[in-house]
Amino acid sequence: MRKFLIFFAAGCLGALVNSLAIWLLGDQGITTRLGIAIAPNLTPSWLYPRIVWGGIWGLLFVLPMLTSRPLSKGLVLSLFPTAVQLLLIFPQAQKGLGGLELGLYTPILVLVINGVWGVTTALTIRYAR
Repeated sequence: MRKFLIFFAAGCLGALVNSLAIWLLGDQGITTRLGIAIAPNLTPSWLYPRIVWGGIWGLLFVLPMLTSRPLSKGLVLSLFPTAVQLLLIFPQAQKGLGGLELGLYTPILVLVINGVWGVTTALTIRYAR
């Protein structure tokens, strides 16, 4: 049970860092300059579900792979929420496959930002043990 709690909490922290990063990129106009129409407002209604889902995704770290390479594990596991975002969530939200309706570089942004989640989660787990 302790392991699951650590993984969930680490995923939540990863999601918070991920969310702050994407908010900051939007707030500073970086996403706009890249031609990406993603600039969320930092509100509880936007942040809360992201943190909860980040914790749920954090449970993937229970998988026994790359245990001696936490950064690699974090980057590999970040591909799962990336795939869901690009292949399910964006198309269902009428943003096109890969979110291309939001801009040509949207898939790259999602890949990088979710990589931030994975690395943050992996490092949190490593130092929580």
